[in-house]
Amino acid sequence: MNGLNKTPGIFRKNDLFLIAGIAALAVLMLVIFLRSASGSGEAMLEVTSGSSVIGIYSLNEDREISIEDKNIIVIKDGQAYMAEADCPDKLCVNSKPISSRGQSIVCLPNRVVLKITGNEVQDDAPDVVVG
Repeated sequence: MNGLNKTPGIFRKNDLFLIAGIAALAVLMLVIFLRSASGSGEAMLEVTSGSSVIGIYSLNEDREISIEDKNIIVIKDGQAYMAEADCPDKLCVNSKPISSRGQSIVCLPNRVVLKITGNEVQDDAPDVVVG
């Protein structure tokens, strides 16, 4: 016969090329995302209260920061965390320490935000990461 009665396989050759291309694109996007998240330069902690920046601190220097006797922030061993807060739910105090760019801890009742940033400004960085 001339091959008309062959049962087709699950994938054709072009299907496999398409799947391999999509997988390679996904890996490339993951590598780019991880590189931009870790970035180069020193990671910094930006502390804001309301709409004003309280300060920007290096994660390399251990310190304790008090904000209006309501919140106590601790920077230790390259990580930052909320040690104390007078808010009722204590979600910010129970949050894990942060150390990587883009991570944050928010105390909504006291309007305090801790955010890890870099020391250089990246104009071409995206404003939002969708995951």
